[in-house]
Amino acid sequence: MPAITHADVPAEPLRNGSTYQTVVGDKAGTTPVLIGIQTAPPGYKSQLHSHPYMEIITVLEGEGEAWLEDTDGIIALRPGVSLMMPAGMKHWFAATGEAPLKIMGVHASPRRTVQVHAE
Repeated sequence: MPAITHADVPAEPLRNGSTYQTVVGDKAGTTPVLIGIQTAPPGYKSQLHSHPYMEIITVLEGEGEAWLEDTDGIIALRPGVSLMMPAGMKHWFAATGEAPLKIMGVHASPRRTVQVHAE
């Protein structure tokens, strides 16, 4: 399918009211990358986690903040900001505004793999 309408992609529930739409990719791993849109409600904070491959996230809507291992301080998230995390980089993000934070994640893998770490 060369054209994907995001509104037609079902959202899967994640933890704490967050949802995930797999825009490119499937459970069988038939694509070389996986692209998804995560929508997080105000006050949401992801777990400290990493991925065994590179991940790039781009903020589409809302406001938030992120922490990335081996970087200085907290990074402000707003539309037009992208973050690139190499394989294994621990990170978290949070929705800090009054509206949901919507981010698009590009996973350099055919499957989304999340490794949760103790904080």
